[in-house]
Amino acid sequence: MTDPKMEVVGRVSGFFAKPSVAVVKLSAPLKVGDTVYLKGHTTDFQQTVDSMQIEHQPVQDATGGDTVGLKVIARCRKRDTIYVLA
Repeated sequence: MTDPKMEVVGRVSGFFAKPSVAVVKLSAPLKVGDTVYLKGHTTDFQQTVDSMQIEHQPVQDATGGDTVGLKVIARCRKRDTIYVLA
């Protein structure tokens, strides 16, 4: 079902529409510049990670177990899966 070049890096645990930010619980490392694919029941888009924050502080990379705020280009929903494209 998933492309072998895609690796699950986390799940959306919340979404804020006004700044268009997804709250993501990471299960693998993620860094600014990575290309990610968000997939869910009604979510299906890919984008480059341009901005990421932990506790309202900008970061360049995060590891599995971190919860990050990720600026997104479209609406996403709780429990959507985030993949990183190799």
